[in-house]
Amino acid sequence: MEVKLTEAPVLAMEWRKKKSNKLKSEIAIEFIIKVGGYSSIVLILAILFFILKESYPFLMNNFKFDEFFLSTNWNPASVSKINYGILALFVGTLVVTCLSMLLAVPLGLACAFYISEFCNPKSREIYKILIEFLAAIPSVVWGFVAIMMINPLIINTFNVPIGLNVLNASIILALMSLPLIVSVGEDALRAVPETYREAAEAMGATKWEVATRVLLPAAKNGLMAAALLGVGRALGETMAVLMATGHSIQIPQSVFDPARTLTATIAAELGESPKGGEHYQALFAIGLVLFILSFIVNLSADYLIRGRRK
Repeated sequence: MEVKLTEAPVLAMEWRKKKSNKLKSEIAIEFIIKVGGYSSIVLILAILFFILKESYPFLMNNFKFDEFFLSTNWNPASVSKINYGILALFVGTLVVTCLSMLLAVPLGLACAFYISEFCNPKSREIYKILIEFLAAIPSVVWGFVAIMMINPLIINTFNVPIGLNVLNASIILALMSLPLIVSVGEDALRAVPETYREAAEAMGATKWEVATRVLLPAAKNGLMAAALLGVGRALGETMAVLMATGHSIQIPQSVFDPARTLTATIAAELGESPKGGEHYQALFAIGLVLFILSFIVNLSADYLIRGRRK
């Protein structure tokens, strides 16, 4: 008994010391996490500030709303009359993005359902690795695939003169967006409580009925967020789209027409425009439009994800 009484203060001191060290480590980790979170906000604001700084002279002096948003004439190097109309570029961006999502979202969500609900564990891991491998392929390699493989395939299949068009770019963007859609979609399905599946199966529901009548309504917000994140991925793609669309300034009338996107215009012309010039500032104004579009898409996805968590 005397030994325990003499050891008690020592043990208490050691316990307090360990608790103090643990609290210090937790405080340090919490501080690092907060710094990481706030740094991302600061970085986004810094990017926005930089874009506004470079485009500000154009927006204040040469910006005309009707010409910029409603004109299809983009002639920054014209000798007679310089025009900065992004309507054709904007429509080309929307058409390519929407068509790619029409291809990618059903296929991606179907893959997510299959991997989440119908695969055995071993096959699930193999398929996830293979799908995520698509995200590791560089954008320029996808551009080569568009030129060397999909281009002749479209020409021979649809009997069109050129295969570098809206359809080509949409197929490439759909393949590039698949990993993100499948990953987020599967996470949304796995986040549905297991009791939902067990209750449905206990009532005699088949696997298909569980997936379509229970999991789909329960995970709809997360699945919509996956689709929106895919839109954001397709909206910001540059090099593959530049190589696959044909890079022609026109409003496409069909999926076999070439087009040009906002991102491809910035990538193709920024290096040739003199820094601080009107053309340079107009390209940053396009970047501001893209920033706002991407912000709206990602904000909508975040809102849906928060709704799913609630």
